[in-house]
Amino acid sequence: MIPAHTHPATQPGTGLFGTTDVFGTVVVLAVVPAACAYLAAAARLRRRGDAWPRLRDAAFAAGSVTLAYASAAPLPGGPFTAHMAQHLAVAMAAPLLLVLARPLTLTLRSLSPGPVRRGLLTVAHSRPIAWLLRPPVAAALDLGGLWLLYRTPLLAAAHHHPLLGTAVHAHVLAAGLLFTFAVCRLDPVRHRWSVAGRGVTLLAAGWAHTVLAKTLYAAPPPGTAFTAADLHTGARLMYYGGDLVEAALAAVLAAQWYARTGRGVRQRALSPTESLSPS
Repeated sequence: MIPAHTHPATQPGTGLFGTTDVFGTVVVLAVVPAACAYLAAAARLRRRGDAWPRLRDAAFAAGSVTLAYASAAPLPGGPFTAHMAQHLAVAMAAPLLLVLARPLTLTLRSLSPGPVRRGLLTVAHSRPIAWLLRPPVAAALDLGGLWLLYRTPLLAAAHHHPLLGTAVHAHVLAAGLLFTFAVCRLDPVRHRWSVAGRGVTLLAAGWAHTVLAKTLYAAPPPGTAFTAADLHTGARLMYYGGDLVEAALAAVLAAQWYARTGRGVRQRALSPTESLSPS
């Protein structure tokens, strides 16, 4: 994130949050091999006769491209608008696409029984991971971090201190992934929360995101001096773009609820027949 008087074009090699291009390079170097490994694992599953939807391949590839491009490439618009585009891509859109691809499920199905697979399951089912994946906890880490970033001098400080900027950037990405994973719950994890509980958390998080966008439309983050036009465009992008991603998350929850309700209806439809059978 950059104050309004310093546009990215005037500072080659400097990314958002005042960080150098090193962070974007690290993200690209991590994402590209991960995408290749995912696609190779999915192909191996199909060769041995297992079903793995190609839409999941497309979701992981699209999420990887979105994350890599938003982390490393210059984005259009003023500094605040460009930052908001990066925020939506890195913290919301890319995590949703990656989570829809169910990478943990693919990894577990690809690994042969042994210590590596058992170790991964142990970590996935551990108490600390279960605690972090509680939807309210994940939402607090995600939205709480955003409120701290935009409504305190942290944003301005992150621009002037590259290490702090890198830490903030990493937190935004990690918190977005954690929140999306906790809400969708598509991979096997401990203590699965109900659709209703996750839906309430999503509504509360969406409300907090919307209110934050409205406050940014009214006043810039402390210590920054963005132009009014740039500030308003970025705030609107955060408001409407956030609504779109949150609507997609709600659609995932609705599909899960529909699938579970359908199974219940089918089971109840069979029960009268079973009750009429001779004892």
